[in-house]
Amino acid sequence: MDMLLSWLALVLLSFASGLLLVWYLTTHPLRIGLAMLLFCAATFGAAAILGPGAQALAPGLPWVRWLGVVVALLAFAAGYLAMARLVLGRDDPRPLPALTRAADDPGAGHAAVVYFTHGEPELYDPIGWINQFREFDEQGIAFVPLVARPIFIKRLRDHYLMVGRSNHRAIHQQMLAAVQRAYRERGDASTRFYLSFLDDNPRPDAALIQALNEGASRVVVAEVFLTMSNHTAEGEHQIRSVPVPHAVPLAYTGPLWDSALLRSMFVARANAYRGDVPRDQTAILLVGHGQPDDWDREWPTETEQEIAFREQVLELFVADGYRRELLGIAWMEFKQPRPAALIERFVAAGARHVLYFSAAISADSLHSQYDVPALVARARVPADVRLLNLGAWNDDPRVIAAIVERIDGALAALPTQGQATPAAPSAVMRN
Repeated sequence: MDMLLSWLALVLLSFASGLLLVWYLTTHPLRIGLAMLLFCAATFGAAAILGPGAQALAPGLPWVRWLGVVVALLAFAAGYLAMARLVLGRDDPRPLPALTRAADDPGAGHAAVVYFTHGEPELYDPIGWINQFREFDEQGIAFVPLVARPIFIKRLRDHYLMVGRSNHRAIHQQMLAAVQRAYRERGDASTRFYLSFLDDNPRPDAALIQALNEGASRVVVAEVFLTMSNHTAEGEHQIRSVPVPHAVPLAYTGPLWDSALLRSMFVARANAYRGDVPRDQTAILLVGHGQPDDWDREWPTETEQEIAFREQVLELFVADGYRRELLGIAWMEFKQPRPAALIERFVAAGARHVLYFSAAISADSLHSQYDVPALVARARVPADVRLLNLGAWNDDPRVIAAIVERIDGALAALPTQGQATPAAPSAVMRN
């Protein structure tokens, strides 16, 4: 009986050890200590049963210890995978309000703008990446095997712990307030604005439902992204799931990769922060996000538009008097070159000052607050060379003007109340 209990305890403790390891890797920062304590207790308990001779498992049989090790490893793997599936199978908790508007209700006559961007929770919450894993699995896109996903999520949590919090949501709130202010200052008191995020709350479909419930007769989805990618496609998928009344036309602005106003922001910001260092000694580095080459087959526009946008920005710097050999584009992940290699090349060519941008990021996030600066810090440069992070786009006036310009174009293409609109379903247009 004692031997049977010892085997049962070994299996249960090993299973619990695997389960608790995943909990430790993915849990909220305030529960890390408890998760680690329980993981260590389960692991040490299993190890004690496998101690010298493993006599509790089968007295007098020295080889049984190795059988116990195999059983423990199998039970550990079962616990690890079971908990990984549980964590990664978690539902998106973001609420979706009920659509209370009738299908034939034309609305109150005003326009609504659903400001849609990537989003990042202010504090650690892995739901965005959990949704991303699920989407890739459904599409058959290879990205981080199941066994490594808890470790990937731990890295996300580590970044939050290093920077404290993401500024992404707060800055987008400022950006939307600036967009709304631009409309109010020119006399538009009726257009209503709704913030939404792919990976934060509220979702774009929730924002659209709110706009419809409040009587919007025309809707524009302002896509505050640089490129067309799986992110914009997922937002459009969520929006298409909403049964928009047939009398309500809906348009998308499209991403901003071809916006001249947005391109001009980079030169203006660089000149504002260059100080007294001459242009011919100032280097400019535009860091893009990057995606795996395999993804380029599914979403080629992501990489193509990132490259085209940054190359056009660099031409503006050349026209403004910067040296071409001190200008370059790098990638944060998946593609080459990385920032450090280009920075070292710039310094060898005479740069005293390197200004770098997270060029594809709409508002400061973990990428611009931690990932890109950490990559830049790997560059081996003399102490007198200044490396200055000019961040993401944020609420720069030119960025706001670029977003307003796109919204204006989309609104102008939509019929106003009383004009003929295409038959059901809702007319969907892309600017």
